[in-house]
Amino acid sequence: MNTRTNESIKIIPLGGMGEVGKNMYVVEIDHEMFIVDAGIKIPEDEMFGIDLVIPDITYLEEQKHRIKGIFLTHGHEDAIGALSYVLRKIKAPVYGTKLTVALAKEKLKEQEYRGEAKFYTIHSKTRLHFDTVDVSFFRTTHTIPDSVGVCFHTSEGAIVVTGDFKFDQGAAPLYQADIGKMAKIGEEGVLCLLSDSTEAERPGYSTSDAAIAREMSDAFHSAKGRIIVASYAANLNRIQQVLDAAYENYRKVAFVGKSIKRVFDIAHQFGYLSVHEDTIIPIQDIDQYPDDEIALLTTGSHGEPLEALQKMAKQSHKQVNIKQGDTVLITATPTPNMELAMYKTVDMLYRAGAMVIMNSRKAYASGHGSQEELKMMINLMKPKFFIPIQGEYRMLKAHAKLAQSVGVKKEHIYIPDKGEIVEIRNGTIRPGGRVPAGNVLIDGIGVGDVGNIVLRDRKLLSEDGIFIVVVTLNKKEKKIASGPEIISRGFVYVRESEHLMEESISIVKGIVERNMSKESFEWSNIKQEIRDSLNQYLFDQTKRRPMILPIIMEI
Repeated sequence: MNTRTNESIKIIPLGGMGEVGKNMYVVEIDHEMFIVDAGIKIPEDEMFGIDLVIPDITYLEEQKHRIKGIFLTHGHEDAIGALSYVLRKIKAPVYGTKLTVALAKEKLKEQEYRGEAKFYTIHSKTRLHFDTVDVSFFRTTHTIPDSVGVCFHTSEGAIVVTGDFKFDQGAAPLYQADIGKMAKIGEEGVLCLLSDSTEAERPGYSTSDAAIAREMSDAFHSAKGRIIVASYAANLNRIQQVLDAAYENYRKVAFVGKSIKRVFDIAHQFGYLSVHEDTIIPIQDIDQYPDDEIALLTTGSHGEPLEALQKMAKQSHKQVNIKQGDTVLITATPTPNMELAMYKTVDMLYRAGAMVIMNSRKAYASGHGSQEELKMMINLMKPKFFIPIQGEYRMLKAHAKLAQSVGVKKEHIYIPDKGEIVEIRNGTIRPGGRVPAGNVLIDGIGVGDVGNIVLRDRKLLSEDGIFIVVVTLNKKEKKIASGPEIISRGFVYVRESEHLMEESISIVKGIVERNMSKESFEWSNIKQEIRDSLNQYLFDQTKRRPMILPIIMEI
C-alpha cells in the first residue's frame, strides 16, 4: 500500500459509459491526473458521413499541466484509436506493453500525427512511482496479447481498472492472466474496482478459445471452396487460429485489407504470432492455387470487416469478390450500432452464392468475460467500491447487480454518466460535479467541425432531400431579371410533379414581387418568407419537409 496519505481521490469517465468503445477514464489523486486508454467508437447509423467518434477532452486540455501519464490497457482501437488526437492537444508520456506501444505508434503514423510522443514500455512486473501514487499492472486474457489491467496504489487502497478481460483456463501462454497477482492486489486492499461490463448480460462463462481453434480447423476441413474469414484486425488470437487451421488443412493464407496486414507484420516481428513456413502468400497469387487450398483473412478500413465483405458481395472489391462455393466465417460480433449492417451483409453474402457461418461456436468466442468471470474478478479483488465501465447502460446495470450478488453493498456501487466526477471520501462514494464530455466527430481530416447541427442537416437531406430556389433580381428597376428556377434533389421526381413545381414557382414569384414593390426590403426577410411559405405548401401537398434553400442574386 502507498505510504503517502492521499487527501483527494476522483474518478471521471470521459468515454466508455453508456456505450461500447471510446474508452477513456481519468483517475485524479490529489494534484496528479492519470488517463487510462484513449479509444474510438465506430459511428452510429445516424451519424451520416462520420468516420470516427472520439471522446471530448476539453477538461484534459484545461488541466493538462496536471496529467502525468496515459496508460494503454491493450492494442485495440477502442483503447488506442484516439491517442493521436489526444497527443495533438496534450503532451504526456504514454505507457503500454511492447505490442500495445508498437500498435499505438503505427496508429499515430496512420493518422498522420507529426508531433512528439514519448512512449515507455511496461510489463506486468513494472511499478512506476509518482508523487502521489505508485502504479502497477497485471496481465489479463483478451483477444490480443500484452493486455493489462492498471492499478493505482493510494493510501486508501488500490484503484483498479481492469481493461478488457475474460478468464480462459485453456488460454495459450501469451494470453494467460495473472490470477495470482489479482488475488494479491485484492488481499492488499482494493478501494475501487472499475470493471469491463461488455458481456455482463451473458450468463455462464465465455467459450474457450481452445474450443474455437478446434471448431475452426473442422470448418476449414469441411469447406469445399475458398474460405474467407472476417475478423477485427487486431484480434491476434483469431489470426493465429486461422494460420494454424490453414496449415493443418493444407491451405495458403492471404490477407485482404491494409489494416490487418499491418497488425500481422507488427505482431509477427515481435514474436506474438507463430507462422508455419510458406503458409502466407500475396493476395495477387491466390489464382495460382485451387479454391480448396485458399484461405483469405479480411478486415475493413477501421479494422472492422463488414465494409470489405459488402464490397466483395457486390462484386466491387479491388482484390477479391465472392463467388459460388465460398465459405465465409464471420468471427466478429457486432457492436449494438452495427447489428443491422451485420445482417444486411450476411444477406448480401448469401445472394452472392456464399455459405456463411456466424455467431456460432464454430466462429465466435468473446474476448470479454461473461457473468461468472465478472463475479470471479470481483471476488479476487474484493473491492470496497465498484464502478461498472465499458458498456451500454443495461450492461452496466447488469454488472452492478452481479456485484451486489457477490457481496458488494448497494450503496458502494455507482454508475456515473460520461463527464461525471466520482469522489471517494470519508468512506463514501458520491457525485462531485461534472466536466465537459460527449462525442467529438471525425469527418475526413476535420476534428470536431461537424456537430449536431450539421448532423441534423445531413439527416434532413437523407430523409426528404433538398429544394433549391434561385431568383435573380434587378434591384434598380425593382423587378425579377430571371427565374424563379427550382432545383429538386432527393425530394420528388420533377417530371411527374409539374403542378407542384409550377405552384411553387408561383408562390416564390408572388413573395418576391410583393416585397420589391415596397420602398425598402431586406433579402433576408424575402428568403425567410420563401422558406416558410414553401415549407407549408410542400408539406400540405406531400407530407414531407425538404431542406429549402433560397438563393437570391442581384444584377
